[in-house]
Amino acid sequence: MAIAATSSPESGQLVNVRSRRWVVNEVQASQLSPRPLEPTASKPQHLVSLLSVEDDALGEELQVVWKIEPGAKLIEKVALPEPTGFDSPDRLDAFLDAVRWGAASTADLRNIQAPFRSGIDIEDYQLDPVVRAIQMPRVNLLVADDVGLGKTIESGLVALELIIRHRARRVLVICPASLQVQWRDQMRDKFGLDFRIVDSELMRDLRRKRGIHVNPWGHFPRLITSIDFLKRERPLRLFRETLPAEGESIYPRRYDVLIVDEAHNCAPAGRGKYATDSLRTEAIRLLAPHFEHKLFLTATPHNGYSESFTALLELLDNQRFARGMSTDTKEFMRQRDAIMVRRLKSELPKDDFGQDRFPKRVLEALEVDYPQEEKRIHAALREYTARRQARAQEHAERFATDFVLMTLKKRLFSSPAAFLRTLEQHEKLAANGPEAQGGLETHSWHPSAPDRPGGRRIFGG
Repeated sequence: MAIAATSSPESGQLVNVRSRRWVVNEVQASQLSPRPLEPTASKPQHLVSLLSVEDDALGEELQVVWKIEPGAKLIEKVALPEPTGFDSPDRLDAFLDAVRWGAASTADLRNIQAPFRSGIDIEDYQLDPVVRAIQMPRVNLLVADDVGLGKTIESGLVALELIIRHRARRVLVICPASLQVQWRDQMRDKFGLDFRIVDSELMRDLRRKRGIHVNPWGHFPRLITSIDFLKRERPLRLFRETLPAEGESIYPRRYDVLIVDEAHNCAPAGRGKYATDSLRTEAIRLLAPHFEHKLFLTATPHNGYSESFTALLELLDNQRFARGMSTDTKEFMRQRDAIMVRRLKSELPKDDFGQDRFPKRVLEALEVDYPQEEKRIHAALREYTARRQARAQEHAERFATDFVLMTLKKRLFSSPAAFLRTLEQHEKLAANGPEAQGGLETHSWHPSAPDRPGGRRIFGG
């Protein structure tokens, strides 16, 4: 509560000056003697040094002459009640709820705190997801911005804003294994959020320190894991132990924020009329209902199959979308636009200087003149491919043959050195022989093996 100032403030007091809150750092009384005819002779003036306590101007300094500063007010000191006994748990819980609900940042949708509490140079378009998120009673967003527009930054802003507003505490990030360290460093360096990576190494350390029955999913409120680790039987079983038992209500939900990076990898494979759930899809389908807020991040949300796309949207928000629903109706497009943030680099407005934010990509075909030796190797690989595919009969053998031949082609197009390393690995495998492999004739599909018994080697040396 602010009251009009009738005397000079004291050091450490909270004041309201120029419609902002400040804390008094220093008060200096005037050293000049008042003139006899001056109306304010009985009221000596004071120079007050102030420090800002506003989130968007923390630490700013200001000096004012208190008596002549218009609108300067002292903020009434409000002390905590004297402890005379212990309140009941219900009363304490109600008091804490009142404190949280009474926070100005929680009630004001126009006051976004996350950009000012993070160490990033934010672009204006990156504020769109967090603005839409705080207006949703339950955040369900598909952030499908183009590559390089900062989907990680946008999701970090949303998570931090929900944490500041006391709407979230427990956060789980699911991403490819190669991005786990990057996610942890980005959240720590740019948003001050400490995350732990859940993998086999962490599980070993926890069992060694806390016992063999420890559950890694409950030891820390903010976690990062890979989708391929989570989909395994043991990690998924341990996560299922933290969820409500069958028949028990899922409300209130056990977890707060689920962030799925590269979410298109978790969409069902849509081939033909029906989409088939993969192990990744089944893992996300198990977890998603137990999170209050969900953010799916992908630069390629649609793989060309509407069945797969609608199944991905159902994982995100099963109240708006259903698997297999028509994607051509106006109602579907309206619901899709309500939860989807999609911006391409070419669609962004120009910057303050009238320049494009990102340079335009220009694709130029470069002719490569292969040496005669590499042309001979490619011809030999094509010949070997045709012979091996002709010999494959059973389904398992055809699958293994196609896999190895595709790997060899990728290696050869990458570089001759990579192709050579692959050949050396196959040579080592062939040297073990079928007996050393427990009867598996693995030597029959590597490139250094004869094309047929008694035949010549296509790749010599």
